[in-house]
Amino acid sequence: MLYPELFSAFEKARWDMARDIPWDAFDPARLTDEQAATVKMNAITEWSALPATEMFLRDNQHDSDFSAFMSIWFYEEQKHALVLMEYLRRFRPDLVPTEEELHAVRFPFDPAPALETLMLHFCGEIRLTQWYRRAADWHTEPVIKRIYETLAGDEARHAGAYFRYMKRAIARAGADARIAFAKIGVLMASAARTAKPLHPTNLHVNKSLFPRDTVQSKLPDPEWLERWLDSQIQFDRVWEAKVVQTVLAKLSTLYERTIANAAELNRYRKELLAGAGREAEPA
Repeated sequence: MLYPELFSAFEKARWDMARDIPWDAFDPARLTDEQAATVKMNAITEWSALPATEMFLRDNQHDSDFSAFMSIWFYEEQKHALVLMEYLRRFRPDLVPTEEELHAVRFPFDPAPALETLMLHFCGEIRLTQWYRRAADWHTEPVIKRIYETLAGDEARHAGAYFRYMKRAIARAGADARIAFAKIGVLMASAARTAKPLHPTNLHVNKSLFPRDTVQSKLPDPEWLERWLDSQIQFDRVWEAKVVQTVLAKLSTLYERTIANAAELNRYRKELLAGAGREAEPA
């Protein structure tokens, strides 16, 4: 089991909201209304770990080890929402999310293949690590800068834990796991071609609620994410390339072969499908 080892490692890395966030360093002159509003949106978005955890537990009833790890992931993601809300409570109480705004992002996700969902969230954690690093650079107020730096570190550790479960999946499921990871990897490595950022909170997850079946669509400002990325933290092609190269590097390690770009990954995916006697459906 991976859970006992991950629990021990995460306990050692865990930060304390009272001791490790420099609340006394707050500088009101360096926080704009625009910046504070984005903190609210990210707090609500982090709260969506609640329905994501419900999805993970439902779709991984066969895997008690991974389900136990969800206790760590869920705790830390809800802590992210909490620290962002605490920042607003202390310094911009007018922007603290209401319980209704938080509850709006709790809605059921349709069942999905567990391996593909694992890969999707692995990529999502890598992407969120870089988003939060850019957010820390963009903000000018020192306390929220430290918060985003702290959250980025957590998201990077989450990606590392998911990667270990991906390695375990390949050892257990072989070609099925390789194919599932390659399918999602091609989509993520081709993200620059899409109109919207590819992240679990911006993907459609409930056919019966379409088109309002993404986490972002449930926010008070459903358009905030694109604006935050494009014109505020300026998550441009250079930063997108960092995400893609990290995903490809980790898959190269996972598959024990060099994969330099999305095209090479897609070719490998087709090789896997052919070897398994399956047709190469579109990625």
